[in-house]
Amino acid sequence: MDACHTYDSQGARLRPRLFAAALIASVLIIARASAGTALAASAAGGWPVPASTPNAPSSPLPQGVVSQTQSAPDLDVAPSMAAAFEHDDTLMSLPQLVYRQWRPLSEVPAESVIDENYFGSIDNRAERLTLKQAIYLALRNNPNVKVARLDPLAGIEGVRMANAQFDPDFIVTLDEVKSVLPATTPLEVSGLQLATKNYDWNFALNKVLRLTNGVFSVLFDNDREITNNRFDTINPAYTPSLTVGLTQPLLRNFGWKFSTINVRLAESAQLQSQLNYAQQLQNIVQTVADDYWSVVAAEENLRVAREALKFNRDLVRVNRISVQVGTLAPVDLTEAQSAEATAQANLLTAQAALRDARATLREDVMYSPKNTFIPEEILPADKPNPAEPMTTEEELSLENAIRNSPSLAALRQQIQSQLLQVKYQRNQLLPSVSLISEFGINSLAGYTECAASFGGATNCSTPTGAPGFELPFGGEYAAALNRMFGFHFYSYTFMLSMEMPMDDAPIRAALGQAKAQYQQLREQYSATLNQTVVQVETALANLEADQRRVTAARAATEYARQALHDENMRFKVGMATTHDLLQYQSSLVSAEGSEAQAETDLEKAKIALRYADNTLLRSFQVEFHTHSPHETPWYAAF
Repeated sequence: MDACHTYDSQGARLRPRLFAAALIASVLIIARASAGTALAASAAGGWPVPASTPNAPSSPLPQGVVSQTQSAPDLDVAPSMAAAFEHDDTLMSLPQLVYRQWRPLSEVPAESVIDENYFGSIDNRAERLTLKQAIYLALRNNPNVKVARLDPLAGIEGVRMANAQFDPDFIVTLDEVKSVLPATTPLEVSGLQLATKNYDWNFALNKVLRLTNGVFSVLFDNDREITNNRFDTINPAYTPSLTVGLTQPLLRNFGWKFSTINVRLAESAQLQSQLNYAQQLQNIVQTVADDYWSVVAAEENLRVAREALKFNRDLVRVNRISVQVGTLAPVDLTEAQSAEATAQANLLTAQAALRDARATLREDVMYSPKNTFIPEEILPADKPNPAEPMTTEEELSLENAIRNSPSLAALRQQIQSQLLQVKYQRNQLLPSVSLISEFGINSLAGYTECAASFGGATNCSTPTGAPGFELPFGGEYAAALNRMFGFHFYSYTFMLSMEMPMDDAPIRAALGQAKAQYQQLREQYSATLNQTVVQVETALANLEADQRRVTAARAATEYARQALHDENMRFKVGMATTHDLLQYQSSLVSAEGSEAQAETDLEKAKIALRYADNTLLRSFQVEFHTHSPHETPWYAAF
């Protein structure tokens, strides 16, 4: 009886404990089941991401609106576009020019004015763009594009300045000169002063000849002289003269098209500026594309970080319940909370990285329809497309790279220009031999007086009745001009001059320097060519590696997701610890991040290959053509 009573009393005492244990086990199973559902959904990639997570910053940018279709920008730089810089609306007339030169500088550059309202303006809208749309907007708005575009325009002006050496130079001189000197003999004047006044109106025209590099000149001088000298029998007197001259180098600075060397150098420099501009366009397109895919990668990393934080918060909630009911050690809750804090920090880091990436892309595109200091945000609409076919034929890529490379073409132009410099310096070794020739005609007219004749022929009578002689040059200025073209009075000059330094060391040094620079450019071209080959081969290797990397990363993500799912099943039945579950969850987060990075790196590798083989602009339907800078104004045709 006692034994039986004792057994019954112990059973009565154990029943409440067993009931409580069963209740706790039921709660734990329910909690783990609900947590398992949540964790499994997260592991399967189907966990919904809320618009904002408690205690975590939300996305700082709106979703944006889909932009309208953008047309390809016109990037060509035609020579006619330089005319806008040659004609200033503020300088419309000569009087305005004269007026402005006596005024202090009144124009203030806009960059010198600090506008607080402008620098504080910001466009809070966001534009969702495809990569092509972002590139088109960047090519229209990026200041670096505008800076690069001005170089070819400045080069056009350089060509016109070089052609200007053949522009005829017209010179006009008007003067009045009077001198009053003491009379040295009473025979000259009746008083003590010998006065002479001259009026001159002279014209000159100088022209550099395109074919021979000679200087052709025409001088038309006119003088009217009035004096009180008694010995001047023509007073006033008109003395016009017309002189035609030619100064022609025969050795130095002479040769076939030698006079156009500066023009050809300027044309080559302008072509180089166009090619450098094309290279700048490629650089900007590559930069925009890389920054675009960096934003895509940052967005994907933020998504992964949010899912990781959600997973860890659910795990903390489950473990807290388990600790409260006494089925889990507090250290498991602490470990889950530590993982949650790490996920929170990773989320903040991912959000900061996304803000930085978006800010970089925003400044690349510079899309500001409201003309604000901070332009609109750019949200990518494209996603990585690993299945996009890419040509990976090395021979074709190398052919495109060498044939279409703007930098190589610019170097070829530079080599050609330096070869002209060598030709010029070789010519300078010759002695300077010039032929100077002039032919002129002149005339005389004015008021003639009958002067006393000293035993010679007479044709007039002096006021005293004595026989005298009067020169047959009477008449006004028109008579002098008519008499000049009778070619009775003329002059000519033929002169041969030679100059040769005793030691031509400076000239030979200049030639040596030009030849060294020519050889240096050729070696630089070879180095750039080799670098182009390496760049293409590297781009091809990276593209192939990234294609395989995407495949491997996707497989790794699937394996990690399945492993987390299996571990979660074990966790629900108590066969896995929190530490084990966190390890698998960390592996999944790492795999998803690696997959996102691999996909965006593949897109960047595609861009890098198109950049290396110089098909980048063509791949986005961006057309660019070089224009010949050759111009022949009428005065440069002869």
